Amino acid sequence: MSSWLQALLAVAGGLLVLWLALIVVLLRQARRVGDGLALREVLRLVPDVIRLLGRLVRDRAVPTRVRVLLVALLGYLLMPVDLVPDFIPVIGYADDAVVVVLAIRLVVRSAGVEALERSWPGSEQGLGALLRLTGLGAH
Repeated sequence: MSSWLQALLAVAGGLLVLWLALIVVLLRQARRVGDGLALREVLRLVPDVIRLLGRLVRDRAVPTRVRVLLVALLGYLLMPVDLVPDFIPVIGYADDAVVVVLAIRLVVRSAGVEALERSWPGSEQGLGALLRLTGLGAH
């Protein structure tokens, strides 16, 4: 198998794992806060969160240091090496999702909720759910 195909498969696999990890963490958080989000609603949030990160990186209103950290986050998410090895059930993939939640909280502390509102690609309800799930309050 050629090296570019292996790299492409690794990136696709990494994105799939990230999606699954985000789903697990968001569902667990929804249960913890009593939000009552269904799996279907969480599945809709994951692609929006991934697009949100990319949009925040391109948003000039977000401080440069935060955008640099978001680029590093995207690199970390694509790396095969994690803080917690992926072969450990559940928590092996959850570290990626936790890092994403911390990054979103950092953006809000540095640039305000307005940065998320400006860059959010999904519905108003989706943004409200994301804010509740990340502990940032209702929208």
